[in-house]
This record gives sequence, C-alpha cells and structure tokens, in this order.
Amino acid sequence: MTQQQRLNVVLDLVSERGSVSIAEVSDVLGVSTATVRRDLNTLAEQRLVTRTHGGASALGSGYELPLQYKIARQADAKVAIARAVADLIQPGQSVGLNGGTTTSEVARMLGRSERLHPDGDSPGVTIVTNALNIAYEMSVREHIKIVVTGGVPRRQSYELIGPLVANSLQDFSMDLAVLGVDGLSAAFGATTLHEGEAEASREIAAVARRVVIAADSTKLGRSTFARICPLAGIDTLVTDQPVAPDFAAELANAGVEVIVADAGK
Repeated sequence: MTQQQRLNVVLDLVSERGSVSIAEVSDVLGVSTATVRRDLNTLAEQRLVTRTHGGASALGSGYELPLQYKIARQADAKVAIARAVADLIQPGQSVGLNGGTTTSEVARMLGRSERLHPDGDSPGVTIVTNALNIAYEMSVREHIKIVVTGGVPRRQSYELIGPLVANSLQDFSMDLAVLGVDGLSAAFGATTLHEGEAEASREIAAVARRVVIAADSTKLGRSTFARICPLAGIDTLVTDQPVAPDFAAELANAGVEVIVADAGK
C-alpha cells in the first residue's frame, strides 16, 4: 500500500469515527506505529486532521477534503456511474459538467467513447465546464470541443466560481447538465459544501434542457451546506445502488427518473 492509499484510509477512518488512535490505525493498515505517526503528522501539516495525544481527530463535519484525497473513494461506483451517464449522451450534443471526482470520470468516459467519435459529417461532443482539471484532460481529445467558463479557481476542487461563471454562460443552451454533488436529500435537494460551487452549478443547470445528478450511494439521503437545486429541478439521478424505498418515493413524486448503474459491465 502506497502512502497516498494509507492517507486515504486514515481520512476515511477519521471521517467515520471522529477520532482514531495510533494503535487503531496500525491494526487496520497492518503497518508499524512509527509509520502511522508519520502519516498522521503529514495529514496534520496539511490541515486535514487535528493531531491529538496518541492519535488524530476530525477538523469538523463541514471541512472539505482537497480533490486529490477524494479520487480513490468509491472508485468502482464512480466509473459505473460515469459509464451510465455517457450512455445518455448522443453525438453532437453539448454537456455541462461541474467539478468533482464523479464528473471527472464522466468526462474521461466521454473522451474514451468510440460511439461519440465523429463519423463523416457527424460532430463529436461539446463539454462546457467550470472545472480546470476536466478542461485540461479533455483538451487533447480531438472529438471533444471544450468550452471553459470564466471565474476564479478554488484550490480545493479546481472549480471556477464567481459572477464570471454566469456571465460566460448567458448566451449558451446545452442539452444536458451533469452535476456531481456532496449530498442529495428530499428536504434540501442537491447540495454541496461550498456556496460558490453551488451557485456555479446552478448557473450550469439553468442553461441546460435536462439536469442529471451523478451521485454514488454515499451521497444519498444526506445534505450539506449549500443548495444547488430542489428535487423538482432534477430530471435524472444516476447512482450505483438501489435507492431506499422512502427516498425513491420522494424522487418519483418530484418527477426524477432513477438509473442504477451496472457495476458489472
């Protein structure tokens, strides 16, 4: 196991339990206590955990991890979701993507899709995004036209935020907006941790004819700080596990189509 993988496991443990001891982490990872101390010190130096006597604790429930520490989480689920989302997109369509690990996987799936490659006069796909990492990765794909919104980047997520996002989108009309979220609940709809990112996602959704939420099962039934849109503003949810009956009923009442991705593909 690499150090990056160990750090991800430690962050998951701290998130689940609130605090961990060096001995607990050592048992879970199967490494020495000296290695655990070094890993905890690394995370504390990056202000991802609070170092305590004999262990570490979470900084707070609202703290957002940088994107690079989220990449390994729910990786198989996100790939399956991305594949199902790509199946919804046709050659020649325009797609809005916000930032995040799931939408990054969607972009990669579109970039690899032979079905979406231009055939004769058939165009490829246009991606409109406020995520710098997505724009960078897709810029080398000949069949993908990349349009990047204006805005000021957030280091945590590589997303552009602020009034320039809306200004650059005002003359666009897109077929789909595919949005990653931090939470999706009946009471608050689609939510994220940062108000600036929520506003940027709303602006992307506002110029799309169809809004698709791409969210793994860990995001369902929970809400975070900033609302993107209510359930009624969503057309389709693509997730990786069957939805709990009560929440499924709420989604149906709001007119949200649910697609459960097949991880076995």
